[in-house]
Amino acid sequence: MVVAANGRVVAVRKLRGRRFWLRVQLPTGDVTLRVSTIASADRRSSRTVRNVFALPAAARPRLARARNDPRLAREIRSLAQGYRGTAGVYIQSLTSGVGASWNARARFPAASTLKLAIAATVLAEHPGIPPPGSYLDSLLREMIVPSDDASANALLVWLGGSTSSGALRVNALMRSLGLVDSLMYGGYLVRTLAGGIPVRVERQPAFGVGKYTTAWDMTSLWRAIWLASEDRGPLRRSRPGFTRSDARHLLWILAHVRDTPKLDRRVARQSGVAVLHKAGWISAARHDTGLVFWRGGVFVAGVMTWSASGAGPSSDRLAGRVAETALARFRALARNG
Repeated sequence: MVVAANGRVVAVRKLRGRRFWLRVQLPTGDVTLRVSTIASADRRSSRTVRNVFALPAAARPRLARARNDPRLAREIRSLAQGYRGTAGVYIQSLTSGVGASWNARARFPAASTLKLAIAATVLAEHPGIPPPGSYLDSLLREMIVPSDDASANALLVWLGGSTSSGALRVNALMRSLGLVDSLMYGGYLVRTLAGGIPVRVERQPAFGVGKYTTAWDMTSLWRAIWLASEDRGPLRRSRPGFTRSDARHLLWILAHVRDTPKLDRRVARQSGVAVLHKAGWISAARHDTGLVFWRGGVFVAGVMTWSASGAGPSSDRLAGRVAETALARFRALARNG
């Protein structure tokens, strides 16, 4: 058997018997696999496998106890307090459990961040992964990749018959995970595990009524989806309909989000790093939440910002600096054991 990734041979193995397994190290990111078998008399058979997004083996989902890292906490606090407005941050390595936070339970206008919760609720209630090109498949991709509001509203209607009833189902999923500081409030206006890491409210932005969420809630949802991709964690327990395949399908879509660089603006330039994220923004608020993968593992990151005078590129720069700071710290901890 010969396995090639993006045209480069990554494994060759002689097969014996009727059953076998093969573990292959793939380059991080989008990969097209070609698996070929060669029998006697040079008889060959090949199959191409597309739509694979490879991640580091060290990042495999595991349960890790949350532990606060004082040095990272000081660095994150300094970055957040340097933002001209209100910021909330939560960072945790899902490999070691080490992390830090600042103002992580403060509520911010949710904007499009809660589309991640809509997608999880749809996949939990739909039997199996929606077939490629189907109505639901198209809506999910449009809602996540270009962050289309009309698609999000259509999925809420599919869930409950109306955007408000669909929002109640999304809220129920969040509550089933113990995430009580998020609210999906109707549809979108269409324009033409804390553990040992303290999560508090240091400063609460005043933004009125509407959708809201926190850095803690959104990173907890990301963690639950990541664990579900290996049949673990609270989302699999609370929503048995959300399967391992659903989680992996959703993560694959999230790996192809098109957005102005935020969490990924600095770390994505580094070799072997991949960022899966979902941002959200309105005039006064700008957020990004997601998973950052590197050769030594994976960490979850949530950066939320609000400014009465308007949130803009400075919010994106903050997200980038937070992710870069966290990655440097986790790499240093890994080197020092």
